[in-house]
Amino acid sequence: KVLIVDDDARNIFALSTVLENQDMEILSATNGRQAIELIKANNDLAIVLMDIMMPEMDGYETMHEIRQVPEFRNLPILALTAKAMKGDREKCLEAGASDYLAKPVNTEQLLSSLRMWLHR
Repeated sequence: KVLIVDDDARNIFALSTVLENQDMEILSATNGRQAIELIKANNDLAIVLMDIMMPEMDGYETMHEIRQVPEFRNLPILALTAKAMKGDREKCLEAGASDYLAKPVNTEQLLSSLRMWLHR
């Protein structure tokens, strides 16, 4: 079960299509608050795909809050950002991301990263 957090419905649709073809169950949230509520309500989540640039509560803040909850410290979170500049990877990892992928997301790279994190 995968949670996709992105404020752009087109990104959620594109990612969902790819992951559903891999027999994954998809949940989605369009902001950080909604994401945190879904994580708390679904203790069988395998991984979270987190957009960074979102209004209201960005991905950094959302990941930081998720990591404050002891039972979610080991939940894999892949940060997805179009703002792929020097230092962004480190900033994502410091905020609590397990890994980082630049947008537009390369499907093979995404699936490879998911395989790596889901088999730990």
